[in-house]
Amino acid sequence: MVYTKMDETIKIRIQDINPHVVCSLCGGYFIDATTITECLHTFCKSCIVKYLMSCKHCPQCQLKVHETHPLFLLRPDRTLQDIVYKLIPNLFENEELRREEFNKSRGMAIDKKPGTKKEEPSIPKLSSIINNPDGHLYKNDEQICLCLEKYRSQRIMHHGKILTLRPLDRKFLRCSIRVLVSHLKAMLFKKLTIPSDVQVEVICDREVLSDEVSMKQIFLMNWFGKVRKCCLE
Repeated sequence: MVYTKMDETIKIRIQDINPHVVCSLCGGYFIDATTITECLHTFCKSCIVKYLMSCKHCPQCQLKVHETHPLFLLRPDRTLQDIVYKLIPNLFENEELRREEFNKSRGMAIDKKPGTKKEEPSIPKLSSIINNPDGHLYKNDEQICLCLEKYRSQRIMHHGKILTLRPLDRKFLRCSIRVLVSHLKAMLFKKLTIPSDVQVEVICDREVLSDEVSMKQIFLMNWFGKVRKCCLE
């Protein structure tokens, strides 16, 4: 990795950064980076959750974590995870493929909306920072502008009555790139007065988005480098 400032060029080796982006429990790069709030040490989410099931101390500093509810002191570190995805080529794409294969093997694959076409295999959507150094510019409070459209005509039966989903009064939205799909769903439930037992899906390019996907991930996978409206349905 090369950092240039005026006439000064600084080269940083990945191996020098590894201690800060590698999980000490599994030895791999952080996936779903999760931090213990008491000592601020970070691990993969699955690694630290499994570890705390049998041991109530931090694996690195041995600080005692909450004895009865240790998981209460875990917090996702999305900024660090974002940095890891920037640094390691194709890590995000490979992890998405593994999750998809895992879900399919257990019959938990996300169903596509009726009438959607099967996506043809193509090159990974998310470019690494090595292949595209401008693709992951990061700011403290980076914003994104979205358009939330209604997906076709939405009418369902709900407790014997026909429920019609109306469009938003203001369909254009400006929000932080850290906003998750789950946050958008919560806003839709409130703005459109949707009953809590009704399932709402957010779609981008005919693909149903999972609740954990952030606006930045959606932007990089679907809209980066393209002149078109950032639209979700």
